[in-house]
Amino acid sequence: ITNSELALKLEIPATTIFDRVKKLEQNGIISKRVAIVNPENIGKETIAFVSLSLNGHSAKNVQKFWKAIKTLPEVLECYNITGEYDYLLKVVLRNREDLERFVVGELTPLPGVARLQTSLVLSEVKSSIKLPI
Repeated sequence: ITNSELALKLEIPATTIFDRVKKLEQNGIISKRVAIVNPENIGKETIAFVSLSLNGHSAKNVQKFWKAIKTLPEVLECYNITGEYDYLLKVVLRNREDLERFVVGELTPLPGVARLQTSLVLSEVKSSIKLPI
């Protein structure tokens, strides 16, 4: 909601809300404000999770991988995880053919990639960026 709407709900001046939000941003509590785009409405109908392992974990290899993964716009999120794989990626693409091109042509050749497993999203049950406070 807008600052004005929040001010009305809390029954305090909009300038107070603005100042508080500004302070939350300065203290790093609010890291960014975004508009959430519906992927289907822009032709990105395929969401997949890719579990990925590297063949070496030296600082140099990891930094090369991180640098490369940050250049791929299809990768919405990338997490360094524990367990059988090293990384979990959330990717969004147009279709299965686009996913195949991406996995074979973009992910597999990345520095240090040893193996990967792709899981297609069949349906979204819950998606939120709202944190419990």
